[in-house]
Amino acid sequence: MDDVLDATNRKILGELVVNARIPVTELAKRVGLSKTPVALRIRQMEEMGLITGYRAMLSPLKLGLTHVTYMEVRLTDTRQKALEQFNAAIRVIPEVEECYMIAGGFDYLVKVRSRDMADFRNIMAEKISTLPHVAGTSSYVSMEAVVEQGWTSI
Repeated sequence: MDDVLDATNRKILGELVVNARIPVTELAKRVGLSKTPVALRIRQMEEMGLITGYRAMLSPLKLGLTHVTYMEVRLTDTRQKALEQFNAAIRVIPEVEECYMIAGGFDYLVKVRSRDMADFRNIMAEKISTLPHVAGTSSYVSMEAVVEQGWTSI
């Protein structure tokens, strides 16, 4: 992977992370190449799966989703089939912004974004607590986002 991620490709990726809609001609100027080699490098990184896609990043605050809660989720069963059932079910809850399987005193760490506490309570009661194999949860309400950003390190 290091030979694919030479200094020029790292510069290209760094620029694309900041602005994926940058015109290739502008990107080429910034990395010191002409348009054709930059376009080729981008296509190669896409084909090898290094660049997995492009998306619009929405402002949760502008959408009224100001309430962030982190949840510890404990399951009744942690065999593979149970984990797969839980994973499939939690993926379809739109308010779940992130979900990680954890090694430790609980099974999953889940980030839920909602409008307010009443909205979170409804999401918890109607969606999360009804997921397969959920034994219990603990919730931690965020008071303030000190650092919140997408992954941008190259």
